[in-house]
Amino acid sequence: MKGFISRYFSNHSETNEHHKDEQLVTHYYKAKHDDLFRAVEELFPSPSEVAATSKERGEITVKYKGKRRAFIVATVIMVRPYRTAVDFSVTTDSGGPVDFGFSRNLIIQFYRKLDSEFSRIDPS
Repeated sequence: MKGFISRYFSNHSETNEHHKDEQLVTHYYKAKHDDLFRAVEELFPSPSEVAATSKERGEITVKYKGKRRAFIVATVIMVRPYRTAVDFSVTTDSGGPVDFGFSRNLIIQFYRKLDSEFSRIDPS
């Protein structure tokens, strides 16, 4: 019940290594850091605005403008050569305390796009 409530009655979702929701577990790809970083940047076409990028820290900060507005931080970290992790943190600007799963679904959409472009690998 708590998982259902946190999934749909929140305005924030983020991924991590050991997330309870399998779809929000960090994804690892067999790819170079620069290639994956560029692909993540391309997930945010106009009218969204990339507010800041830091290749050294692997962070991309975005003011997302789609069906709803959101603030997104994408993190791309090379763990080993050809093993790169991608995490997302999404906070919707819905004007209220809930987004009915929009932030979660946005992360899932981003991962699906990256999964179609890069080979996903086991994190171990």
